[in-house]
Amino acid sequence: MYPEDLLYTKSHEWVKVEDDRAIVGVTSYAQDQLVEVVFVELPEEGKEVKAGDAVATLESVKAVADVYAPVSGKIIEVNKQLENQPELVNQDPYGEGWIFVIEIAGEEELHTLMKVSDYQSLIENELKP
Repeated sequence: MYPEDLLYTKSHEWVKVEDDRAIVGVTSYAQDQLVEVVFVELPEEGKEVKAGDAVATLESVKAVADVYAPVSGKIIEVNKQLENQPELVNQDPYGEGWIFVIEIAGEEELHTLMKVSDYQSLIENELKP
């Protein structure tokens, strides 16, 4: 259900590490909770962010949710496709629905992210009544 080659955050972002960059999006669980994403406010390219900073916003028919930087660094690319096709976040959260790419400031922060098994446990605990 969740790709095993990615890392995850407690705030439901996924992270694909490629050298000194991280591609970031929201998990299928997060987009399911939002239902239908109708607008994405993308972060500013070139902006320096710290891990945990709110850097993007997803608006849906149900709620507004922040997307957080999983690591510190500089936003080097945003998915401009989402400006006209915000539904990609729902349709393909691990592919065309990615949100931004960050140049990782320090690899040590990657150790704070979760592997898929830990993320699945987090979801199971959230779903418990």
